[in-house]
Amino acid sequence: MNNLPKIEITKEHVSQYENDGFFILDKVIPDEILATLRSECNYLIEQQNKEMDEHGVDELNLSRRNSRYFVFLSYKERKQLGQFIFSDLMESICKSTIGENAYLFWEQFVVKGTDQKGAEFTWHQDSGYVDGKHKPYVNCWIPLDDVNEENGTVYLLPYSKAGTKEKVEHKIIDGSSDRVGYFGDDPGIAAVAKAGSIVVFSSTTFHRSGANKTDKFRRAWAIQYSPEIIYEPDGSLKGLDEKFLENGSRV
Repeated sequence: MNNLPKIEITKEHVSQYENDGFFILDKVIPDEILATLRSECNYLIEQQNKEMDEHGVDELNLSRRNSRYFVFLSYKERKQLGQFIFSDLMESICKSTIGENAYLFWEQFVVKGTDQKGAEFTWHQDSGYVDGKHKPYVNCWIPLDDVNEENGTVYLLPYSKAGTKEKVEHKIIDGSSDRVGYFGDDPGIAAVAKAGSIVVFSSTTFHRSGANKTDKFRRAWAIQYSPEIIYEPDGSLKGLDEKFLENGSRV
């Protein structure tokens, strides 16, 4: 990942993040690095399929064969993913959104397959899944394929449309662990972006995604950073607590 460039986060980006809750960096990841991320994602999907085969099932945790795949926290075993997560590029995004202190909070690949069952996600804030009190954190959503409304990109709801910048109480959907926090009829803004772009949004920004209606997988990687360690109401750790930046310096 030595070819991952630094990038300038403009005043316009920062203003949009503060006012709307998000901004998009268009195709900032070089092609050779994008190819590496795709290869890593494909490998991890293959590993999940093999594990399903071994157990004679088509579901594994949140993953469903050919429908959707979630691969959590593979960066420690997959060295190149860790290099990307703690790169100059991600440092600049953290500093422009959550400030001089940053912890890796979570990372996961989310892949939408060609079987559309259960592939939609309702309006929610990432903070809506965190029950303990916490400061907003940032999600860097990286499409590994060109994304649009046909293949299940994310839709973002600006703060002005949501009516708040704060975390709101979410309701659990019957028969599911999914939560929903916005019940209006605004469709949101579709993130139509090239592979290798980064959609940057706050944990208090409402977002959703539709089904993949194409015959190809839609692959994305989400990396989340928090300005503080986050705990559950009972005092146990929520997510990760791996320190990245301290007072603006790399740890």
